[in-house]
Amino acid sequence: MTKLRGFEVVSKYQDQNIILPRRQTIASAGYDFAAAKDMVIPSIWRLNFVRIFRLIRNGHQLYEPDYEMAEQVLKPFLIPTGVKAYMPEDEFLLLANRSSNTFKRSLSLPNGIGVIDSDYYNNEANEGEIFAQLINYGVRPIKIHKGDRIAQGIFMKYQKADDDLPVSRIRANGFGSTNKED
Repeated sequence: MTKLRGFEVVSKYQDQNIILPRRQTIASAGYDFAAAKDMVIPSIWRLNFVRIFRLIRNGHQLYEPDYEMAEQVLKPFLIPTGVKAYMPEDEFLLLANRSSNTFKRSLSLPNGIGVIDSDYYNNEANEGEIFAQLINYGVRPIKIHKGDRIAQGIFMKYQKADDDLPVSRIRANGFGSTNKED
């Protein structure tokens, strides 16, 4: 039987008891992804964000170091899962936040969703390891433990436009590599 879609552990985590994503109930659409290691996600309110907010709110002139500090503070943390996903070429894995992240833990995926393309699997840069981007908008640091469920993935088909142009470029890199301008 040919395998169509599923999950594998990336090689650097082979002997580290990584939990493969799985659905939790009969009708669950999403496969829960777990953290591959312990991490602490600090609150954005404790990372000089308040200083930047006050400067903006009070109409102070912002300088390049202020902008750079704000950009660094509001950058999401990448939580490794130790997992990669394989699927047919006409599918993608939609990575979404778990409702308990926002409701119970003040964690959010800042881009709303993640799109894992089929050609991300086994790419040269990171073997296709899936990461969850999270920010902590609560007031306390959040401890993520290895094995904590941090995101959910849903396999989905996509359609191409009638006038879709052929693409010959092959993915050469990992995370965020399809847009060279960024």
